[in-house]
Amino acid sequence: MRMVAALAFAVVTTARPAGASEAADVLAKVKEFCDSLNKGDAKAALATCASPAFIIDDFPPHVWAGPTACAEWLGAYDADMKKGGITDAVVKLGKPRHVDVTGDRAYVVVPANYDYKEKGKGVAEHGSTLTVALQRGSTGWLITAWAWSKH
Repeated sequence: MRMVAALAFAVVTTARPAGASEAADVLAKVKEFCDSLNKGDAKAALATCASPAFIIDDFPPHVWAGPTACAEWLGAYDADMKKGGITDAVVKLGKPRHVDVTGDRAYVVVPANYDYKEKGKGVAEHGSTLTVALQRGSTGWLITAWAWSKH
């Protein structure tokens, strides 16, 4: 009986919602990734990614995985933007729906708006969702996976 109580206590204490500081740190990393992309700072954006990483996005080839996934995604993103005549792209994050932190792992679901110009005309993709998984290591939180769901 004591073992069951101890296990129940362990589950409750390790699965509790993230503390304000942990959640803030996790969200700061996701925001750093988006802000870096918005500024066109590829080096800073790539510095937020773990290796390996896993990515799902709405442009071909749709999935990137492995030690260079973030860099490969960034190359495909740039190529897709050039092909489509897309400029001035900006992602704005909304209020997170979930920020779950369990030990050294985190899961974030946040609404996102994507505004850009396509061949000079403004386009607004509002109501999309960015889902991100992160892991905390010796250098802090890094993005291990993310998926963009277009509205």
